[in-house]
Amino acid sequence: MRGASNLQTMKPQPSVLSPQSFTQQRGAQPPSFRSKRFISVAPREAPCGLSCAGKPLAGSIQTTCPYCGVGCGVVVNMEEEGISLIGDKQHPANSGRLCSKGIALADTLDNEGKLLYPVVNNRRTSWEDALERVASGFKKIIAEHGPDAVAFYVSGQILTEDYYVANKLMKGYIGSANIDTNSRLCMSTAVAAHKRAFGADAVPVCYEDVETADLVVIVGSNYAWAHPVLYQRLAAAKKARPEMQVVVIDPRRTATCDIADLHLAIAPGADAYLFNGLLHNLRREDALDLDYVEAHVEGYAAAFAAAREVGSIPKVARICGLAETQLSEFYRLFARTGRTVTIFSQGINQSSSGVDKANAILNVHLATGRIGRPGMGPFSVTGQPNAMGGREVGGLANQLAAHMDFSDPASIARVARFWNAPNIAQAPGLKAVDMFQAIASGKIKAVWIMGTNPVVSMPDADRVRDALLGCELVVVSDCVQHTDTTACADILLPATGWGEKEGTVTNSERCISRQRALLPASGEARPDWWIITQVAQRMGYADGFSYTRPAEIFREHARLSGFENEGIRAFEISAWSELSDGEYDALQPTQWPINKHAPNGTKRLFADGRFYTPNGRARMVAIAPRLPAVAVDADFPLVLNTGRIRDQWHTMTRTAKVPRLNAHLPEPFVQVQPSDAQGYQLAHGGLARLTSRHGSMLARIQLSEDQRPGSVFVPMHWNDAYAKAARVDALVAPITDPISGQPESKHTPVRVESYQPAWQGFVLSRTRLELPDTCYCASTRGADYWRHEIAGEVLPGDWRDWVQTALGESAQWIEYRDAAMGRYRAACLKDGKLEAVFFIAPDHRLPEREWLASLFNPHQLEAADLAGLLAARPPKGADTGHIVCACFSVGEKAILNAIQEQSLASVEAVGQCLKAGTNCGSCVPEIRRLLERH
Repeated sequence: MRGASNLQTMKPQPSVLSPQSFTQQRGAQPPSFRSKRFISVAPREAPCGLSCAGKPLAGSIQTTCPYCGVGCGVVVNMEEEGISLIGDKQHPANSGRLCSKGIALADTLDNEGKLLYPVVNNRRTSWEDALERVASGFKKIIAEHGPDAVAFYVSGQILTEDYYVANKLMKGYIGSANIDTNSRLCMSTAVAAHKRAFGADAVPVCYEDVETADLVVIVGSNYAWAHPVLYQRLAAAKKARPEMQVVVIDPRRTATCDIADLHLAIAPGADAYLFNGLLHNLRREDALDLDYVEAHVEGYAAAFAAAREVGSIPKVARICGLAETQLSEFYRLFARTGRTVTIFSQGINQSSSGVDKANAILNVHLATGRIGRPGMGPFSVTGQPNAMGGREVGGLANQLAAHMDFSDPASIARVARFWNAPNIAQAPGLKAVDMFQAIASGKIKAVWIMGTNPVVSMPDADRVRDALLGCELVVVSDCVQHTDTTACADILLPATGWGEKEGTVTNSERCISRQRALLPASGEARPDWWIITQVAQRMGYADGFSYTRPAEIFREHARLSGFENEGIRAFEISAWSELSDGEYDALQPTQWPINKHAPNGTKRLFADGRFYTPNGRARMVAIAPRLPAVAVDADFPLVLNTGRIRDQWHTMTRTAKVPRLNAHLPEPFVQVQPSDAQGYQLAHGGLARLTSRHGSMLARIQLSEDQRPGSVFVPMHWNDAYAKAARVDALVAPITDPISGQPESKHTPVRVESYQPAWQGFVLSRTRLELPDTCYCASTRGADYWRHEIAGEVLPGDWRDWVQTALGESAQWIEYRDAAMGRYRAACLKDGKLEAVFFIAPDHRLPEREWLASLFNPHQLEAADLAGLLAARPPKGADTGHIVCACFSVGEKAILNAIQEQSLASVEAVGQCLKAGTNCGSCVPEIRRLLERH
């Protein structure tokens, strides 16, 4: 903390992570639905006198997956030889299904790369010292500048109990509402829309409704990749009932379109026009439920008038960039199908007018009475495992705990009385984008970041990094030692990760589940709730933070939910307010509300037509659609859309540890429509530089007819830990929705130019390498090797010297040089075992990597392998192509060969032959596309 006597004044500068911080992968486990990882389960002594796990764990343990908002149940079997993991058939979210990421969870549980002890200014320290520095640093800044000079930035990755105490400390005791969460970046739009329409942030549907609907409309969501288990449930329902109709509304043709009867490739940002047009068409076709509207809805006259302004189908089709016939077909489907569920996610939420878009969707369901009944309703699917739990405890800066709000003075007084917190915040705090801008300006002088990586995930990410580097005090709690954000920290606090912590999470259908510890804490790591509580005690708030276990926090949370409620607030779990510790440990998945009227939970909301508004009526909102805030122009002619890919999660801190999850899409890419590629001279497989008004990045070019002309897509996951110059959020503008504060991550004007370095290449090596003089370097862990995709702007004087410097050891060398063509190849062997291969060329035309990677598996190379190594010609049948099925490591060429040689005609036939697509099912759309090609 600059200016403080007890901390150093110089902050470490961020850098690309050293390969020395990564240890060699021990080898991938055989893929199977029953994933196994061999890890010692011996107990460790916990620091500070508090046991993390209590005793060695054994037997079967029910817990939940830490990835998306589906909230899948997982059963972990603790065995003498290690850990095995399967989907929980009893959990209502997944009934035993798991996606590729969930299946691989056991492979993420080792301590490699974890933050194992407290660190202050790059030096290991004790918990007592670290906690005292955090508490004294925050106290000093509050005393000098007031409570609004400090902030917390938390995460949908932490548990509800952690969220609860963080919110209580900041809002209740420090007296500022400057606590926000990375859920601001994904779900705050849905929160605001729900509150406008229903009077509460309440998702009305359950997962079962998606399966029983006759029409499922998926808007702004690559459901197949972002929520794969829910997609598999939908796909199974459609297979059982072929008459079910699925409509996908998305600028891209994604894997979700595999089961779509109709795909509307809408112009980016035009969703509110489409749904306003739908509302107008429903009224014109007499497809409204006027009895329901008159009995249970207000604001409908203004909403209908606003919809009428959008105009006719031809006008809407023109604005949305759709064929009139397609739009008319969608409107007809919606009008005639009562049991309709509309699923929406980031394509709606991450917009400068996202709240209006979401309310346009809610309007059509209210106008048709399609809410509160089986098989119908609007469905916001959350992005993170505990985004909903964070919303319940007030993790957003504009909320109070238990779904109470700063707009109501009585709610502020109620929470203050319950917490015995006379210094409670009286007004909303700064939302995420505003918070980091306040850090940059010096208004906020201390920030505590918990379980998230904003230097990668926030818009205008370079400025966020600069803001943290200039901040007086930056504290980061995390389970990972090296991230782009921990590089900016003064104080690092080791938090327990998945498999080590106890608490609850709430999924997208309001289902609260337990997340249970499988292993003792790594090193000196501690639960987030414990860390926060210890800091609170040292700040002088011991009376409010005397918790010794998560169950105590949960009981308080449950009591607050029912405190002076009397049915006026949607969120209530008061039936659980007196749970014993044993009952808490045994808690089974249940959907809230959970109270005296519904002690066993509530499947769906609003069945009685009563809402959480003062008069009990829902509100239709008059929507005046508007296109994105910043339009393309001659300098930035393309629209950048960001999103997820199938096998990675957020900023890759967990999933990138698993070789099979890296195989499908191993490096950052930009997906471009071929017509745009031709115009901008972009070649498939080459490199491109993307530039916006805020930053730039490098990515591999991927041409695809699935991409809408005029738009490009880049995944959100890559960061400085795994790829140089590949953080896409450095390009995204800090433009937000004026109501929700959610950034517009789906519409950034950019230009894309072919990037022509002096040389390109790749390196496969047993260990991760430092590769000097590279302007582009994407490193991916494989089975028994690391893959480095590289490029440079300066040719080394001698390639052999460059290679030996990078490898750092002497060994047997085999080389091939073609100076005239600018090609260099080298292989390093030790005792007949392949240690590394280097392939360098003047452009991106290089051999396939998959066969070469397979040569790291044998102990001794065969003669045929050696003969083909530098010639880059694999033996016949050895090259399986890029990986399609991550579960069973089945490549594209292997699938195509089987299709041709065995005349396979269906996904099922491919599965019987190769197992591909028979496990989690996430690769089924890609297999179907390969079948269509042949």
